[in-house]
Amino acid sequence: MTTLSRDELIKMATMDYFANVDKKNMAGVLANFHEDAVFTIPTDPIVHEGRDQGIRTMFQTLFDSYVDVWHGDFECTADEQTQSIAARFNVYLKTEEGTEIKLTNCNFWYVEEGKFSRVFVFMSGPNVLK
Repeated sequence: MTTLSRDELIKMATMDYFANVDKKNMAGVLANFHEDAVFTIPTDPIVHEGRDQGIRTMFQTLFDSYVDVWHGDFECTADEQTQSIAARFNVYLKTEEGTEIKLTNCNFWYVEEGKFSRVFVFMSGPNVLK
């Protein structure tokens, strides 16, 4: 059984996951998810099921829709016992036409065997993960 430390959980969320989202590195992003992972945006509400279908399609739409993608200013907490991570962070997106979107979001990740099994994203503005 893989159990990640607090620091490993936070690194997974910020460096292994978000750093790859910001680089639009699909393989790097998807490497963090179990095949049957579920990605939920309760503030829309919408659910993306499965790493290779729903989650991949969601990220491809994000990557195709924005020329600039940035996540930062992380405030994280992680629980080794439950293998979960929570983070508050800022988001900056820019379209090809120059439209900018700025959000303050909260994510909750649940990890099993070193990969995300469930992710919940609460957005302060429009859902950019359709």
